[in-house]
Amino acid sequence: GGGRFQQTVGRSRDDAAALAEGPRALWWRAGLAARIGGSGGGTVELGRAAMAKAWQHPYLNVFKHFRVEEWKRSTKEGDVTTFMVMDKTLKGTVYRIRGAVPASNYIQLPKTSTQSLGLTGRYFYLLLRPMPNKYFVVHLDVTTEDSQVVRISFSNLFKEFKSTATWLQFPFIFNGTLGPGQGVGWNLVGVAPANVRWTFLMLDLYYILSMYLNRCYSHLKSVKLCSNLLVKNLYTSDLLFDPGVTFSEARQAKQTFHGISPVPREMAFPVPKGESWHDHYDYIRYFSCNGYKYAFIFVWNSNHLSVHLHISTRFKCSVCHNSVYACLYRHRYALVFVCSLGHLHSILSFPFALAFAFVLQALWTQNNSAVVYPCHAIIVTMQIDTGEQRFFIGHTDKVSALAFNGNSTMLASAQIGHFTMVRLWDFHKGKCLSMFKTHVHSVSSLSFSHSGSILCGIGKDGHGKTMVVVWNTAQVNHGGEVAVLAKAHTDVDIQTLKIAFFDDTRMVSCGRDNVRLWRVRSGTLRSCPVNLGEYHSLEFTDLAFEEGHSPEQDFVCSRSGHILEIDYKKVSIRNARRLLPSQTQHSHRREKQTFNSGPGIAINSVSVSPTFCATGSEDGYLRLWPLDFSAVFLEAEHEGPVSTVSISPDNLKVLCTTSTGNLGYLDIQSRDYTTLMRSHTDSILAFSVERLRKQMATVSQDNTIRIWDLVSMQQMYDFTASDEMPCAVAFHPLQQIFACGFSSGMVRTFSLAASDLLMEHKQHRGAITGLTFSPDGNFMFSSCSQGTLALYNCATKKSYILRVLGNVVSQDADYSPDALAVSGDGHLLAFVGPSKYTVTVMDACNLDELLKIDISILDLDSTSLDSATRVCFSPVPVGQLLVSTASNKVLVLDSKTGRLVREVSHVHKQYCSSLALSEDARYMLTAGDRVIKVWDYRMSFNINFQVYIGHSEPVQQVAFTPDQRHVISVGDAIFLWDFLALPAEQLPKDMDHLDQQNQTFIFYSLLELRKETKVPEPQDCIRPDSYRHFTARFKASVLPKTFSSPPAGNEVLKLKAVVGYNGNGRGNMLWNPDTGLFAYTCGSVIVVEDLHSGSQQHWLGHPEEISTLAVSHDAQVLASGSGQGNGGSRCQIRIWNIQEGTCQKVLFHHETQVQAMAYSRDDRFLVTLGDYNDRTIALWSTHTFDLMTSTRFSEPVHDVAFNPLSSGELSCVGRGAVTFWLMEQCGADISLKVHRAPIPDMVGPVELTSLCYSTNYLLYTGTNTGQICVWDTETNRCFMTWEADEGEIGVLVCRGNKLVSGSNTKRIRLWSVASVQELRLKGSGARSSSVLLEHEMTLDGTIVSATFDDSLEMGIVGTTAGTLWYINWVDNTSIRLISGHKNKVNEVTFSPSESHCATCGEDGSVRVWSVASMELVVQFQVLNQSCQCLAWSPASVSYGEDENQHVVAGYSDGTLRVFSISRTEMELKMHPHAVALTAVAYSADGEIILSGSRDGLIAVSSPRTGMTIRLLTDHKGSPISVIQCTKKQYHDFGVEGCELWLAASSDRRVSIWVSDWLKDKCELIDWLSFPAPTKATGGELVSQKQHMFCMTSGGCYLCPLMDSVSSTERLLRLIDCTTRTEQDFAGHDDSVHLCRFTPSGKRLFTASYNEILVWEIMSR
Repeated sequence: GGGRFQQTVGRSRDDAAALAEGPRALWWRAGLAARIGGSGGGTVELGRAAMAKAWQHPYLNVFKHFRVEEWKRSTKEGDVTTFMVMDKTLKGTVYRIRGAVPASNYIQLPKTSTQSLGLTGRYFYLLLRPMPNKYFVVHLDVTTEDSQVVRISFSNLFKEFKSTATWLQFPFIFNGTLGPGQGVGWNLVGVAPANVRWTFLMLDLYYILSMYLNRCYSHLKSVKLCSNLLVKNLYTSDLLFDPGVTFSEARQAKQTFHGISPVPREMAFPVPKGESWHDHYDYIRYFSCNGYKYAFIFVWNSNHLSVHLHISTRFKCSVCHNSVYACLYRHRYALVFVCSLGHLHSILSFPFALAFAFVLQALWTQNNSAVVYPCHAIIVTMQIDTGEQRFFIGHTDKVSALAFNGNSTMLASAQIGHFTMVRLWDFHKGKCLSMFKTHVHSVSSLSFSHSGSILCGIGKDGHGKTMVVVWNTAQVNHGGEVAVLAKAHTDVDIQTLKIAFFDDTRMVSCGRDNVRLWRVRSGTLRSCPVNLGEYHSLEFTDLAFEEGHSPEQDFVCSRSGHILEIDYKKVSIRNARRLLPSQTQHSHRREKQTFNSGPGIAINSVSVSPTFCATGSEDGYLRLWPLDFSAVFLEAEHEGPVSTVSISPDNLKVLCTTSTGNLGYLDIQSRDYTTLMRSHTDSILAFSVERLRKQMATVSQDNTIRIWDLVSMQQMYDFTASDEMPCAVAFHPLQQIFACGFSSGMVRTFSLAASDLLMEHKQHRGAITGLTFSPDGNFMFSSCSQGTLALYNCATKKSYILRVLGNVVSQDADYSPDALAVSGDGHLLAFVGPSKYTVTVMDACNLDELLKIDISILDLDSTSLDSATRVCFSPVPVGQLLVSTASNKVLVLDSKTGRLVREVSHVHKQYCSSLALSEDARYMLTAGDRVIKVWDYRMSFNINFQVYIGHSEPVQQVAFTPDQRHVISVGDAIFLWDFLALPAEQLPKDMDHLDQQNQTFIFYSLLELRKETKVPEPQDCIRPDSYRHFTARFKASVLPKTFSSPPAGNEVLKLKAVVGYNGNGRGNMLWNPDTGLFAYTCGSVIVVEDLHSGSQQHWLGHPEEISTLAVSHDAQVLASGSGQGNGGSRCQIRIWNIQEGTCQKVLFHHETQVQAMAYSRDDRFLVTLGDYNDRTIALWSTHTFDLMTSTRFSEPVHDVAFNPLSSGELSCVGRGAVTFWLMEQCGADISLKVHRAPIPDMVGPVELTSLCYSTNYLLYTGTNTGQICVWDTETNRCFMTWEADEGEIGVLVCRGNKLVSGSNTKRIRLWSVASVQELRLKGSGARSSSVLLEHEMTLDGTIVSATFDDSLEMGIVGTTAGTLWYINWVDNTSIRLISGHKNKVNEVTFSPSESHCATCGEDGSVRVWSVASMELVVQFQVLNQSCQCLAWSPASVSYGEDENQHVVAGYSDGTLRVFSISRTEMELKMHPHAVALTAVAYSADGEIILSGSRDGLIAVSSPRTGMTIRLLTDHKGSPISVIQCTKKQYHDFGVEGCELWLAASSDRRVSIWVSDWLKDKCELIDWLSFPAPTKATGGELVSQKQHMFCMTSGGCYLCPLMDSVSSTERLLRLIDCTTRTEQDFAGHDDSVHLCRFTPSGKRLFTASYNEILVWEIMSR
């Protein structure tokens, strides 16, 4: 906001405002702002045009005028019929056009192409209904003023917008084609959906031609309607009709429409009484952006209050180069701007509603130091230098107009309402001097005389006529009354009226088609129209006086770009000018358009000083002109149309407001633009406050989620959902994570640390009404409008569902956003449901119902049933549950028994929309009736509450901040209140001895709107905006307390292979092409691999996840770093001898994590860098490993590197600067000299995130915004930058004249930088066009590590997806070297010959590996599902193993998928279960698949037919954990069968079955049960489930000879069952959750989270 500032020498740029201009754009751009054009060098001929249009005014019924039913003046071809009353919706005559070929089935007007309709109406209206599942086409031939015929076509056949000099093709997009998570896209064009409705379509023909072809519209020549559609009629008009507006609404608020009218009766669609038009039909207005390559005609779902369409790819407008996005609103076009959250000075409200329109005003004070503006019902004064605010509180509804007298001592304000209330204020004292009703509807403008004795206002009378009232305010300062001096009614439109500064009795007004002079004489108000001549049909928007000069001079501006100077004496125009946009004909020269070449600048506001004029226009520009308007000498570009401009009294600043909610000012002397605020653009629905970092999240109807810093009051993050609205939001109490619920039923969790989406949950079908975390952060709860309640486990960053209950939360009312309440200890969950008459209390850990309270029977005296609306828990010691009811009561209940403790009546006039309680249980907050009440919770006084006003619409949510110092309320805006109540320990000791007769609620004024901005203090724990910083994966495991190391030489296990690469690391992969060294990390293991043979060495020793690696230049020494863990481990750096594979030294210095490391050119020094919490840099001697020096930074540093040309120079990068270090050694001491070089101002406020040196005195640095900066290391200055990527650049590698960059956009790019060295001599004159992009590859994740050979022809790159890629630029190939699972590994299974194994994981993949080399053979991926279990088919007798290998996998959605290994494809998909599978197995002959699910059901399915043969319910209710089968003839108990199999469940029961599948026999023969395991010391050791049983030909035996045991501690324990001896093995950095022996017992596979370790069992 405030946008881009530039100085120009030509005229202003072409109108190129972005599509996302808010609701205001629908009125201005579709109705008014497009009224541009004209011809000639100075005059416009309007006479003949007016005559030609007269017979077509106010509108023309095309079908009726041309008598379409007679087909004499029109043509029908093909299947065109007229049928009566067949359409049940319209109940009238419609035309049906159908046929397979649109070109052969149509209606054409006029009859032949040589004729012309000659319709001059600007707006074309078409009443149509596309046929379901069909295509249709509509062609309009229009004629321009230069007699050029242009065809405008729209159809759902068109896949993209196309434009030629004579044809415009627009794709027609239906909302029904939008899928989940989709925004606007080309794949949305298609046949009409089945639920397509009758549509009221409006096209602005004038606007379309001027925007796309730069031509002026003359008339409509012909219309051709092609199959397949139903058409009721066509209309043309110069009036803008809105079908959703009734005549009564139009009469009551005519001033607000600015030309928008209700549709005539014959154009209207029938609407049932009492229902909304938009609930039955669709309304389309054409919208676009000038110069934007892609345009759409879009049908949206009218059931929603508003629909925002966001083009996520953010295309660039070809004219203005701004991001282009589109916003559509319907029903109630409301804008609520909330900026810099919390301070009322930062809340800017501009409600632009269908029934009420307010002109956003911002005024300068006389001393030029403050601005004044309305915020809904509050008036705000803000000091522009200090941010200090003052508030004028008293209005009870939205403030619609403001006005100052000449010296800013008196302020007038008006609010909306049936009879508008006006207040007069003593501005300096902040006291209301007078308050009076105006008997005028909706005052839209106020003007004070310079002396302050006269006030004038504009409004509407009871009949909808414009009314001008003049009041005498001379005696107000002396206690006198305000009297009506004069008033007048008029039929003309008045936009603005101002009192002349030189005479209190004279006024000037302007509006549509008129400029009038007014004068008060003898108690009468009379007006005289200015002779406008040829300009009489313009729409005038604003006027301004040139104060201090001749009183005869006045400037009036218009939407067509005209600025007129009015001559008072002659009551005529003295001078007329038209401001035209500039065109860039050449790269360095702007050319003025001729008067014929295009539209003028649509001017919304004008302000004049003695030396220059300021204009604010629809194209988003604030422009400063000399008084002769010869050329723009200064301009500032904004994100949306500029609404108002105002020059400060000292003529040094220009204040401006925009329709997108920005307020700022331009300092003319410094040419700096300061944005005072930016905001949400619609109503705020909910908020959540983060306790530790003082951050707040808000969600709004503008489809955005915004994160604010409550200390600095600045926006930190912005998340946008293009096709769904966020409804509820909640912060995780301990982690930098928040959750958001959407109208689609989706619940998403986001990481603020990574600025990334973590998880998506789709358990709900309705809009989310409640979302909250437990106080310890282990659980999350969500509810939806369909009554569903969900419980999630959030102990890890990747939350997952635990339980879902249907129809438990009330569906009868809207309980969003706080439908759920969790007790302070996290044990209880309360909500309204299953009906609105009951409140349910559940166990928060498992959703077991504990208590159900019937609210309707608590009031025995009431004759009606009461219902609950909100619930809230009191603090834990109190143990109470608060329930607000529909009868405006608050019930205080005992949370354990449900007993009514007390009730509070008459809480609000209407229902209570929000309820909150302070942590000390002394104060209660309620919201309702647009007010906030603060209550004494103990109700110990006669008057127990205080009332606070400020909101002009219902309050959605109110709550205390976690520190209890503030109260936040949201609705129409966000208010941050200071809570002034004293803590309990600071209250006077004699509080209990107050006079009981006069006892009131005496906590003075508890709430006060926060008045000043505090400077943010440094925060140590805030992660910088850079993915370069390593963050260890959250682990609940701990280091082992005891460790039984096997004797040397007697180890039973030997680590054979490690599967996977840690994509969570940073710079944790090394490759030396000269020596062949290839090393990478997986968890806490360093893997050194031979690329030729594939053999691995494994270096163990780190207790935690390794973050980064560094290797010396001679490739003899390797350094590795790991961080501090929750198991008590310290941050450490290990030094390894590469030849011997041994650890030489362990270094300790950093506190949290090691961010980066580097060796000096001569390998004498090692530099290590801590993360954003540690913020230290340490220099070590590689000979003695002594710490030479260490320094702590004030800000986080992201990367470090040594200069290859000098061993004593190094650099590091951080926030906005490069720090150059020079080492100076004096004996054994080393000192560092530091030079901090900031980046150039043109780069902006960025983080430098990566760096690398070249060998020719150059340093390349990457930024978090995708730029690469080049530095001269001899002068330490940046001389060149270029845009290298769209995201953060985290990896840079330079070799000679080549540079490789890797970013979080998953792209790795190769640049030719050969010319950069030459450009170094040119300094700032260097151009980025000299840098060439040679190659680009897109990989599977963010680039975190990269290393290349000396020629940069080949290298290895690591990504966050856990993949290491081999890159060859010459062949332009990328090959996976190392790949592992992204998420938790759930199962491992083996082929009968043990040549291959298969693994599955939470990432939905099934991977098949070669056991000998552990190389990936094939991978099967299922999106949006997790694979829970799998099994390998047994060896087939009829086929060889290689020809008939199959793997069956069970998924979280209850499906089974059978994959063929040999054909590498999925052969079969079955859905035998309704819930997630937990176990699966093949029968012994492979002809049957047995599967068990979480609900305890066992399904018997055939892999040949895909049918489920049986469903066994014996284990129902307890998840199945193991299924195993073996061949055995069993004749005991009289049962015959060829196969014995068992199933084990989590209730510690095992069922034994005998089956003969060919004979369809399956019988249960026995049950086994086991006692609950006892908790072992030294960690909870759990024997792995599948190896509890060993199926042999002799029967079923428990416990194999060797059992691998996992633990909550990070170790693997191997138990010899015969000797009862134990051996412990390390290697995993988390608890081992999976252990699997191969069938032969030669190898053991173990897994912790996503890393797999393969162990070889040594013979003993």
